[in-house]
Amino acid sequence: MMHSQTGSFDEQEKLLGDALQIVRGQAFSMKRCLDKGRLMDALKCASAMLSELRTSLLSPKCYYELYMAITDELRHLELYLVDEFQKENKVADLYELVQYAGNVVPRLYLLITVGLVYIKTNSALKKSILKDLVEMCRGVQHPLRGLFLRNFLLQCTRNILPDSVEEGSEGTVYDSIDFVLTNFAEMNKLWVRMQHQGHSSEKVRREKEREELKILVGTNLVHLSQLESANLDIYQRLILPGILEQVVSCRDSIAQEYLMECIIQVFPDEFHLKTLDVFLKSCAQLQPGVNVKNIIISLIDRLAAYNQRHDKGNEDGTDSVIPTDLQLFDIFNTQIANVVQIRAEMPLEDVVSLQVALVSLAQKVYTSRIDYVDQVLGTTDQIMERLNMTSIACTLPVNQELSRLLRLCIDFYNNVLTVLELSNFSKLMQRFDYTSRKAMSLYMAMNILENETQIPDAESVDSVLKVLAPLIKNQDDQPNEKIDMEDFAEEQSIVGRIVHLLHSDEPDMQYKILSTARKHFGAGGSQRIRYVLPSLVFQAYQLAHKYKKISNEDDMWDKKCEKIIKYCHETIAVLAKHELPELALRLYLQGALCIGQTQFSNHEAVAYDFMTQAFSLYEDEISDSKAQLAAITLIMSTFEQMTCFGEENAEPLRTNCALAASKLLKKPDQCRGVAACAALFWSGKKNGAEMRDEKRTLECLKKATRIASQCLDLGVQIQLYVEILNYYVFFFERGNTLINASLINQLISKINEELANLEGPEESKQIKTQFDHTLAHIKCRIDSTDANLEISFAGIKLD
Repeated sequence: MMHSQTGSFDEQEKLLGDALQIVRGQAFSMKRCLDKGRLMDALKCASAMLSELRTSLLSPKCYYELYMAITDELRHLELYLVDEFQKENKVADLYELVQYAGNVVPRLYLLITVGLVYIKTNSALKKSILKDLVEMCRGVQHPLRGLFLRNFLLQCTRNILPDSVEEGSEGTVYDSIDFVLTNFAEMNKLWVRMQHQGHSSEKVRREKEREELKILVGTNLVHLSQLESANLDIYQRLILPGILEQVVSCRDSIAQEYLMECIIQVFPDEFHLKTLDVFLKSCAQLQPGVNVKNIIISLIDRLAAYNQRHDKGNEDGTDSVIPTDLQLFDIFNTQIANVVQIRAEMPLEDVVSLQVALVSLAQKVYTSRIDYVDQVLGTTDQIMERLNMTSIACTLPVNQELSRLLRLCIDFYNNVLTVLELSNFSKLMQRFDYTSRKAMSLYMAMNILENETQIPDAESVDSVLKVLAPLIKNQDDQPNEKIDMEDFAEEQSIVGRIVHLLHSDEPDMQYKILSTARKHFGAGGSQRIRYVLPSLVFQAYQLAHKYKKISNEDDMWDKKCEKIIKYCHETIAVLAKHELPELALRLYLQGALCIGQTQFSNHEAVAYDFMTQAFSLYEDEISDSKAQLAAITLIMSTFEQMTCFGEENAEPLRTNCALAASKLLKKPDQCRGVAACAALFWSGKKNGAEMRDEKRTLECLKKATRIASQCLDLGVQIQLYVEILNYYVFFFERGNTLINASLINQLISKINEELANLEGPEESKQIKTQFDHTLAHIKCRIDSTDANLEISFAGIKLD
């Protein structure tokens, strides 16, 4: 009966210290007796020393220290006996004699020590002595004492176990297997019995102590794996069945979990490959408390690692070193299903974990068999369907495992098109709640971008965008909560970048792709379309340029161009309707430029329509003064570049620009807008060539100067004068003969005069810096001796 152990660390240390002191004293006496040849006295001292191992007061950790100290001292006795009885063969008598020791623990330690010497001096008796020793050890049934005694037996005999299949006087490998399996079975029973000693309140402490001692039991399996003659056939017939019988019958979850893991780790991969069915069937018979998931995953990981380690790129085109006749995936798939069915109490997240491991196995061992992966996903979906698992919340453990399963597919293939060949992938994804679906969509979107996966046809685009739907449009189960606009903008920017990967090198297919994409993105609502529709429009403009490029190969190119531009017009109109006038205006202007460059049959009328749409948005939708100035400046700079308009269409646009600029609300804006109009009458196009209308250019600048003079804020007025001076210098350099040195001198003089009246050092400094840069440019031109300069700056005075 096991006595209660003292819990105090100090008490344990004292008990251990007292015991070690006795051991040292008895060991010293034993060695003195041996030195004097007094063997019987030495045995008595050894027995007294070994009697300390009869204690029940020490914790396993302290007992182990005591055991190590005593067995170290026993080595002296063993070495003496070997040396002594090689000269005089009386070991048989001694083997009999030690069996009369008074207490069973000392008796058996001495018996093992003498038995080892007996075997070394007469190897013919090895088989019978080993059998005798392993049976005699049954005499100690105290769990802790018995475990260490049998561990001592194992350690003493590990180097003398017979290891041959051929019959001989010393025995065969079969005798060794029988010896170790017997010892293993007895040790395991003792180890399991520890769990049932003492009060139920000490259960946690006992489990911790058992964890500390498990390696003693596992060492048996290590010795079995080290028997060189124990081939695959012997492992299949004797070793594995012997171990599994003991594991299953012990009905202890701690022992079962550890020993199954031990089997996986200590025996060769080749053995596991040939015994998968047997091993996995045993998994289904383990106690409910055993984490079978971890055992199976450990085995899968080991075999997958074995395959990767030995896979050297087989010349026959196979992607695995696993024998072709071994249906590894099918075995695991069947047996895992069996385990799940039998172990009804297994948590759902553990069931999905097994599917994760199965997918990992399929990917690593059968790289090209995506049908295996899809089969696992299908099985997982069926399990979820059977349990009516829908809208799985992100807080549930099963959600995390399901996410791992799907991400494993995304990460392994790194190609969304391959992932979508898995017909059950989307089904499983739909089982998530909105938050998890969106997170998975975002994960897939990032994978597309990182791998720059091109989506090359309309059908694939449709499939991909359906999977990414939580990012593209509102969902029925989407919670009604406040959106973090910063995160939202980042997500939609990612979607916008994906648009540029919806691409086919074949132009007609590219049009189908864009049409398919717009159906999805058009349903995104005003918050989303601002991020994604512009990408579609620019893709369409690129397609128009592509048709222009292949116009010699396709007789219908101009019709197709017009169709694409119509697509752009409709798409931009959606943005305009959703109160995004500035964005729509920019896209209309970009479209006008594209149309002017492609020049399909009806290009001038269509370009004019795009320009007028931009004007309409400017006039009807843009009210902020800064936005108005930016918009009209953009309209003018776009129109200035256009070469496709005849004068009939160009004149009203030009006039409208000038009129709009002069109607800007704020005087500074008016001034800048009117000054910018000057370029329309100079570098703007008339019948395809620059207008260079000197008179109207000068009129714009003079009008801008008049408007500047009406500004009451002196700092703003001077700032505008400096900007206008730059325009004067620009057109003077370009050869406008109506702009002369006298006009420039007047403006420079005016600026100098007003600068002197300006207060406020910061404002003055900024304006003066800009003015000085302009004067420096003029001085550079005055000082230039370049003969190529047609315009002389000599008449301009800088003072």
